[in-house]
Amino acid sequence: MQRNYQSDSSYFLNTKELAQQTAFHEAGHAASIYIGNKQKQLPPVFFQIQIKKASDSDKVTVAKVVDGHLIQNLPIAGLESIESLSTQDQLNYQSAYEADVINLLVGPLAEAKYVSIRDDEAFNFNLINTQALNYYGGSSDVKKAYTYLQYFIRSEAEREEKMIELFSQAFQFIESNENWKYIINLAHYILDSEKDIISCEEAVEVFDQCAA
Repeated sequence: MQRNYQSDSSYFLNTKELAQQTAFHEAGHAASIYIGNKQKQLPPVFFQIQIKKASDSDKVTVAKVVDGHLIQNLPIAGLESIESLSTQDQLNYQSAYEADVINLLVGPLAEAKYVSIRDDEAFNFNLINTQALNYYGGSSDVKKAYTYLQYFIRSEAEREEKMIELFSQAFQFIESNENWKYIINLAHYILDSEKDIISCEEAVEVFDQCAA
């Protein structure tokens, strides 16, 4: 899960703004992976946050959450023959891919919410959609989310319906005051970190401190 960086000069961001948006984007992914999956009583999955800073600055220039996908822990054979699986196994795959899609969408949504707060602009479900996430580094996240849906849902209309449903759940996640506090705390931790990698255990410790 990596933020896409706009090359369009009309979308120029200074280093500090880019660092902050990137941190909230990746903190959103991480919070959804850990907190969101836990709320759904899904198995924990490993992830880490890789950070790169400019050689002439202490500001984050690139950050990405690596791993953290539930679907990767299920047999590949099941993806290729989902319809032949038992009802329970199909439900397991469905729970995994739906959670993974939500976790992908929460990243750019968290960035969008941060920008709206920073710029004192309105932010609600009726003002944003998956296409709008392209403006918040979310094009690869959305593309991967649709790829997951294509594995399991043949009909394009049904895929769009499912995407709207999961997008709504992702939006509800960041609108929770408690979840947003987790995202804020981890974003600040990313910005303040002098490390190249924040481990899963470190991120979880940040969340635990926030909950205490």
